[in-house]
Amino acid sequence: MKNAIALRPSVGIVHQTVLLFICSMLLIACGKSGNTGANSANNPIVTTGIDAIPIGIAFAKTSNVALLGQEGTDGVKIAEKYFNAQGGINGRAIKLVYQDTGGDEVGAINAFQTLINKDKVVAIVGPTLSQQAFSADPIAEKNQVPVIAASNTAKGIPEIGDYVARVSSSVAVVAPYSVKAALKQNSQIKRVAVFYAQNDAFNKSETEIFQKTVKNLGLNLVTVQKFQTTDTDFQTQASNAINLKPDLVIISGLAVDGGNLVKQLRELGYKGIIIGGNGFNTSHIFSVCRALCDGVIIAQAYSPVYSSEINTAFRKAYVEQYHREPPQVTAQAFTALQVYVEALQSLDKKSKINKLTLPQLRTQLNQELLKGNYQTPLGEIAFTPVGDVIQKEFYVAQLKMEANGINGKFSFLSVK
Repeated sequence: MKNAIALRPSVGIVHQTVLLFICSMLLIACGKSGNTGANSANNPIVTTGIDAIPIGIAFAKTSNVALLGQEGTDGVKIAEKYFNAQGGINGRAIKLVYQDTGGDEVGAINAFQTLINKDKVVAIVGPTLSQQAFSADPIAEKNQVPVIAASNTAKGIPEIGDYVARVSSSVAVVAPYSVKAALKQNSQIKRVAVFYAQNDAFNKSETEIFQKTVKNLGLNLVTVQKFQTTDTDFQTQASNAINLKPDLVIISGLAVDGGNLVKQLRELGYKGIIIGGNGFNTSHIFSVCRALCDGVIIAQAYSPVYSSEINTAFRKAYVEQYHREPPQVTAQAFTALQVYVEALQSLDKKSKINKLTLPQLRTQLNQELLKGNYQTPLGEIAFTPVGDVIQKEFYVAQLKMEANGINGKFSFLSVK
């Protein structure tokens, strides 16, 4: 028995040794894996295994604002291809990481959290709506991640925080141009009816500007009619307004609801001028109100005919791919990504960005982008200290529908 017992420890030692070796290897492997995830925010980006610089794109791919989100996506895709072909960030490519915001605040919050915490992006372009920005941008601010809005024009967006900026000019600047253009077409306008989507922060902000402009110009605001962006039937509001005999109708809504409201106003017999707000700045509206879109006036922060090298390149790329003129949101999304690229290029020349930790890069990028002047498809832009865009050129367009009642274009008016 002693001999048998004496043999067993040696066999047990062998098994224990093998077992300990395997466990040690597993612990080392687990430790390495855990360290990568836990410390990725503190390591230089070059050590994370990402060859390209990740920039988050938070636009709507679903919901009733998906058409507007798609226009933003078109813009950043063209910009990604264009700037990478030119060498990216001093030889290092940018890579876009997409998250769907949907059409509500919850979708935008989830998209931002995923981009920041899972995708580890350097910065974010988005979200699609101002309503979403007021909920999602504070998350980026808390995590010190730069955000550039490409389609948020409501009052107070840049003031959300130090890490929030926008290339989409405030509605307070843009909206009055369209009212002045309407008066230029018909100096006899006196009575004005206003419609707005009461469930959307941007449209609530925009209608305040329109109503203030109407009063400042000495016009008579005869009625204010409310609706929801999800509405399809506007017969009651349209009839109420028409009964008051307005010379001008101003609508703050999105493409689908706004286009349907235009259609129903015309079908009920309204023949006066219609102004559409910033939500009408999309060629997708043509398929909603079709022939009845004709004549609608819209103020814009972008013109395809603006003469510059960068706009010519952007417009050429867009027309070749989509066979129509680029809309405003697409140009603004292109511009947002351009600002990041040029700010990163500038920063990399001062201190190599591959030597910075992710938090350092986010912070220094945010500081750098606010310093620059940029020649963009929108014209020359810069930023105020709080991150609002400074833009020189603005335009007013009128929708012109073709005889088939299906295709249309934005025909630019002289408002100088």
